[in-house]
Amino acid sequence: MTNSVGGATSPITAATTATSAAAPSATGNSQLDKDTFLKLLVAQMRYQDPSKPADTSQFLSQTAQFTEVERMEQLVKQQGDLLAAQLQLSASNLVGKTIGYTGPDGTDAVGVVTSASFGSTPTLRVGNTDVPLSSVKEVTSAGRPGTESTEGN
Repeated sequence: MTNSVGGATSPITAATTATSAAAPSATGNSQLDKDTFLKLLVAQMRYQDPSKPADTSQFLSQTAQFTEVERMEQLVKQQGDLLAAQLQLSASNLVGKTIGYTGPDGTDAVGVVTSASFGSTPTLRVGNTDVPLSSVKEVTSAGRPGTESTEGN
């Protein structure tokens, strides 16, 4: 299909330009999303040359690709949800345990986890300090003799 018909912009080119200008991709890259794909498919069907209709196998192939993209997006979302649940479970299992972690000032600290909170990332409460789960370097099941929290309570 050509980009211009009688000197005018084709509907497919117009749809692509309007969609990419109006709705940038959620990931911030130049890939087209499923809505753009669907708009292009509809525009292709609407403005096809009646003397040369679209190939049925090509149409079915494009529809299958669209379905595959939707399923992949669902899978990515489910994996993200599963990862979040796993991190929350890991953080909650640390309550009552002694952890070694990197403190906010970059020094190593040790303390007992008193609670866990689940915002955008799981956070552990040690004394008066909130410790991101990613900062934990060591876990022990009980308080080690001769060690106390290096953070003020």
